Amino acid sequence: MRKKNSSICRKKIMRKCKSEFDNMSLVTKTIDSRILGKKMNLAVYRPAVNDNSALPVLYFLHGRTGNESLLQWLGMEKTADAMIEAGEIQPMIVVCPNLDNSRGINSAELYREVKGKYGVVHKGRYEDYLLDELIPFVDNTFHTIRDRSARYIGGISSGGYTALSIGLRHQELFSKIGGHMPAIDLSYADEDECYFTDEAMWLKNDPITIAKQTAFDDLKVFLDDGKEDEGQFYRTCEKLFQLLRQNGADVQNHLFEGHHSGDYIKSNMETYLRFYSLRTTSSFVKHTR
Repeated sequence: MRKKNSSICRKKIMRKCKSEFDNMSLVTKTIDSRILGKKMNLAVYRPAVNDNSALPVLYFLHGRTGNESLLQWLGMEKTADAMIEAGEIQPMIVVCPNLDNSRGINSAELYREVKGKYGVVHKGRYEDYLLDELIPFVDNTFHTIRDRSARYIGGISSGGYTALSIGLRHQELFSKIGGHMPAIDLSYADEDECYFTDEAMWLKNDPITIAKQTAFDDLKVFLDDGKEDEGQFYRTCEKLFQLLRQNGADVQNHLFEGHHSGDYIKSNMETYLRFYSLRTTSSFVKHTR
């Protein structure tokens, strides 16, 4: 009888666990932005849990030619679902907002499009949009933990630049920052697009300059790049790593196999999610080159 009861209990637990994850989904929302004067899309990965728990939020930013469809392209739903069900990470919401080709900075008072070297560059108050409209919208739409301890920001390529630039200047909002093959130039002269009106604006938003001038407390940062990155952004990662460590951040820097590509990000997505998770079972080898 004891064995039978035990079997019944196990089946009930399995049904309960399965039901907790049945409704995981990737949805698209739209914000009618007052700041930018236009509609802005965002993709949201939202794991379904039956206990209605508030969840941490990762803001994961796309690159220069991307948009909110990054989460779908990465297979975020499938990857995060599997890791949550396996107990490798805790449930979290992942948000990818469309930030156009803007670098995520406040580059103009009013939204406008200008012709750049490689296509259209979008000008406007993109940082204000992210901080003053996007985050409140997510907190008011989903059941989130409204505290820096459970709010993270990361991104790929130019999105990694944005995540570091905004995150390092707003420690009151974010407790973890990820720069994944972050497109950070070492000088204003190296900048290849017309995002900035002058060097002063470039310096204000430059993650390396910010890291030099800022003391960090209770902030975790993950930097990584591919050994074959065509932009050699691993040089910037190393410099940024040293500055952040000197100024009090809990920072790790990784040099993985790969090029500056979407495939590189895909191959490391599980590693990134473990870093952002409140509970991490994986151990990283911290690079201290």
